[in-house]
Amino acid sequence: MPLPAIPRRVQIGDAAAFAGTTPRAVRHYHAIGLLAEPERGSDGRRRYVYDDMVRLLWIRRMADAGIPLDDIRAGFEGTTGIEQSLARLEESLVSKAAAIEAQRAAVRRLREMGSPLGLLSPLVSDRLRDLPPGSLGRADLDALLVTERVFGSLGAALQVGRFIVLATHPELRAEEDRLAEAEAALGDTMSPDDPRVEDLAAQRCAHETALGTAIDRSGLDEALNVLLEQEDEHAGEGEGEVGLSPVEAVGKMPYDFSPARVRYEERVIELLHSADRDGDTPRTC
Repeated sequence: MPLPAIPRRVQIGDAAAFAGTTPRAVRHYHAIGLLAEPERGSDGRRRYVYDDMVRLLWIRRMADAGIPLDDIRAGFEGTTGIEQSLARLEESLVSKAAAIEAQRAAVRRLREMGSPLGLLSPLVSDRLRDLPPGSLGRADLDALLVTERVFGSLGAALQVGRFIVLATHPELRAEEDRLAEAEAALGDTMSPDDPRVEDLAAQRCAHETALGTAIDRSGLDEALNVLLEQEDEHAGEGEGEVGLSPVEAVGKMPYDFSPARVRYEERVIELLHSADRDGDTPRTC
């Protein structure tokens, strides 16, 4: 059987197709000095010979292995050992593999628990696993998400006790919702010195006291102690890509609080601290 016609030179389209790439990629290799630009024929088109094709094949094999083009060029030029590039590449692949496995775990949790609960860290969502569906409001989940970002997964896990009690004590849930509605009504038209600000702060303090008592009676303290023992193991979980201290994170989280609302929040803290010093306020999470 006779051989097909064997060209002595081929054009860029045939060269790219043989190497499994595109003419655009070949032109880029020329532009960065990775592949010498061949002579052009009388028609002004590039013509590639056997040695060009071999070089192009090696470039493609190394690029497919993930070696950066700059490292490929340096390796051809003998200015650096390819081993250095491979070491960097292996570190990168290990990191990517860990990230992919973390994403797969997140997907599994989302399929198992649903969104948005499955998007919280395992340390947080596992404590909420046994609650009846719909026990947590969207505001509760939002609060856990913000706490996890500011204080990490441990901080949010410590806060979970509050939401477990709210989910299992209808009277406390109703009072929490009533107070939240009243707090939202502290608008810009209300003076910070309005007596209603002080009255509402006292109501919130009493509610937090009742919540703390319910948490203490629920036996959740034992679970909290276990979490505290795990602090080192889970430190840093739930943090974003950009590392921020809690103070820095709080300073970047906007709250559209009116002057009356700001004064209200200050009074709640003052009242809780005062009651805590007197030993009247159980810890709330």
